[in-house]
Amino acid sequence: MSEMFKISLPDGSVREMPEGATPLDVAAAIGPGLAKAALAARVDGELVDLTRPFQGDAQLALVTAKDEAEALDLARHDYAHVLAEAVQALWPGTQITFGPSTDDGFYYDVMAPEGRAPFSMDDLPAIEEKMREIIKADKPLRREVWSREQLIAKWTAEGETFKAEWAAELPGDEDLTVYWSGDDWLDMCRGPHLPSTGKLDPAAFKLMRVAGAYWRGDQKNAQLTRIYGTGWLNKKQLNAHLTRLEEAAKRDHRKLGGEMDLFHLQQEAHGSVFWHPNGFTIYRALEDYMRRAIHSAGYQEVKTPQVMDARQWEQSGHWGKYRENMFVIPDETPNTEDEGPIVSDDADWMALKPMNCPAHVLIFRQGITSYRELPIRLYENGCCHRNEPHGALHGLMRVRQFTQDDAHIFCREDQIVAEVRAFCELADKIYKDFGFTYSIKLALRPEKRFGTEEMWDKAEDELRNAVIEAGLATEEYGWEELPGEGAFYAPKLEWHLTDAIGRTWQVGTIQSDRVLPERLDAAYIGEDGAKHRPVMLHRAIFGSYERFIGILIEHFAGRLPVWLAPVQAVVATIISDADDYAKEAVAKLKAAGIRVESDLRNEKINYKVREHSLAKVPHLLVVGAREAEEGTVAIRTLGDKDQKVMPLDEAIAMLREAATAPDLR
Repeated sequence: MSEMFKISLPDGSVREMPEGATPLDVAAAIGPGLAKAALAARVDGELVDLTRPFQGDAQLALVTAKDEAEALDLARHDYAHVLAEAVQALWPGTQITFGPSTDDGFYYDVMAPEGRAPFSMDDLPAIEEKMREIIKADKPLRREVWSREQLIAKWTAEGETFKAEWAAELPGDEDLTVYWSGDDWLDMCRGPHLPSTGKLDPAAFKLMRVAGAYWRGDQKNAQLTRIYGTGWLNKKQLNAHLTRLEEAAKRDHRKLGGEMDLFHLQQEAHGSVFWHPNGFTIYRALEDYMRRAIHSAGYQEVKTPQVMDARQWEQSGHWGKYRENMFVIPDETPNTEDEGPIVSDDADWMALKPMNCPAHVLIFRQGITSYRELPIRLYENGCCHRNEPHGALHGLMRVRQFTQDDAHIFCREDQIVAEVRAFCELADKIYKDFGFTYSIKLALRPEKRFGTEEMWDKAEDELRNAVIEAGLATEEYGWEELPGEGAFYAPKLEWHLTDAIGRTWQVGTIQSDRVLPERLDAAYIGEDGAKHRPVMLHRAIFGSYERFIGILIEHFAGRLPVWLAPVQAVVATIISDADDYAKEAVAKLKAAGIRVESDLRNEKINYKVREHSLAKVPHLLVVGAREAEEGTVAIRTLGDKDQKVMPLDEAIAMLREAATAPDLR
């Protein structure tokens, strides 16, 4: 007689199932509808296949399409496997490597058979059709446990050199699993998977592009083709995603940056931004705005060197963590023979700073600080450099030279929660000024870290308590804790902004750090007359000016708030007889503090309207003979179909109000 297992369900009920029973059997016992809807299961918290037998008494939760996050990840994983199967079915001899799910889809790295050109965009329609065929065949996805020797032998015999290499490195004492798709194709995979390919919607995926990739991400290894796709639970979700992509393409800050003449990038300074006058106007407006914000919040602005001795970075711990991403400069002796500098073997090394924190500690250490002076809040628009890989660079979003709205608060233990709460309130005000909603996440201690467990316990509790006191640790603000995602020296609060088309951007952060003050010997004199370590709060709101401007351009689709727009108004003439009046209007607008230009060209007004609309000028003031005679202007506001005619003085007052930056009091 077989043993009976007690299977506990989320509603508190318990089902007794015989040895060998599976989650699918439990679903079927509850009802045929649930058995059909079930996609996978959580057994004692672990996500497993529906057909995985129970090993004993267990807690069971069935996963259906209603559990969207888990269901999507499962579906995307399966789409990747179906992609690999389709490619090998169409082109026998293709080698497959890895194929994970991604945030919006999946990819698989493959190598074309010998004698065939690498896969291209032209191959995608045929692959999609074969994938749909496999999905419609409703092939069971079946798990088996193999030995490492079996795996190596199979892959070697079939010419799968990449898979054989990987199998040889897998630990022999683990269960090594493969998944069959029907009876004729398998792949090495940890799983879990859906019960069958038919659980995928053949109309809910699309292959998007191909790109080059290297085996195991190493440029010294063989080059592969990475085939990207997007996958969803149904066609409605796919269509919504494709619409978002289309809208995102229209909002691409690189495209709009050219149309609005804001900036450019080029090889001569790879990863650094050439700001044009219009773009730098936005930059300076944001700087001015942030200065008002930090000054009213009690910060003192500082400026620190770009280049610092490597010994400082070694002491802080950054040399060991970030060395490969730092621009390093050797100590050089001029060569009198004019053959370039001489670098000695025992040269002192310098580095362009990748962050500002150690420099701010050095300022704090000048002189003796009393507990009465704390908190000290040091702010810097600090220019930093990080040697990002060429392939990772992306417009303003990922650059090598950037400026942070960076600040460090040196405070006592009893001041931490109040300082973090004040920062939360400041960040809330600033993000709302730009029309963003946001969620807050607490990134907890990573596996590799500096500092004691007691330090981390305190720091995590302080950040958590500050958000609770600020009333932001709620579902409304998307409060979530992220195990293992903190920095190596401190946990951090993260602000994730949601833009106009639903994308999220991680921007602001505050970190509670006891490690760096210890490593860099920062101290203050306490009430007891002894030396104490301050706690160092690292914080930023924009993150970097470059990336924040890129986000703003895409969020507003180039139609920036009037106070940020590089050109806030253009006075355009219909006829040349109105030129003198247009010049008079421009002079009055400039005197009122409006960033204004004139357009007196001998062009039709419709042409001028189109051109300035493309440049995203908020207001176009059209003047002709009647306006000149009556002292009026016809205002066309970007995005509005109608125009308004009003006296020039009234228009100036309206524009001056619109061009006023938000009040930060």
